[in-house]
Amino acid sequence: MGTEAGPAMNATASVPAVESQIALDAVRRGLPAVCLLVASAGLVWGTPGVASAGYGAALALANLLMAAASLAWAARLGPTMLMGVALFGYLARLGLITVAVLAVAGAGWVNVIPLGLALVVTHLGLLVWEARYVSMSLAWPGVKPRKESA
Repeated sequence: MGTEAGPAMNATASVPAVESQIALDAVRRGLPAVCLLVASAGLVWGTPGVASAGYGAALALANLLMAAASLAWAARLGPTMLMGVALFGYLARLGLITVAVLAVAGAGWVNVIPLGLALVVTHLGLLVWEARYVSMSLAWPGVKPRKESA
């Protein structure tokens, strides 16, 4: 038995980066909700709430885009690399978010409650929305099966 990749593995070079398409679509769809979230934080906590919620939402959006970029890169290298990057990339991004939050936690413009709420709500909201959207329609982005021409 050889260790060569079969035809399915060799075809990965021509597959579009679906991860990036889905992440960009999630960010595009989530921006109006993020604006509403930041405005709501401003109504409750004032200017520090706006700044904190904006920072938290920006961290969540950046995390989503970094995940997509790293998974798109790893997918070209094979399933083992993809799984490794999925696990260890997740842990690394959690560490980066922790460092980013701790770096500003003592700043005068930060209110930790709206920052944390925005971080959690943005992450969960985008993931739930995009999971529902992709699983229900399979129409966009990049996951709809193409019709074979005869």
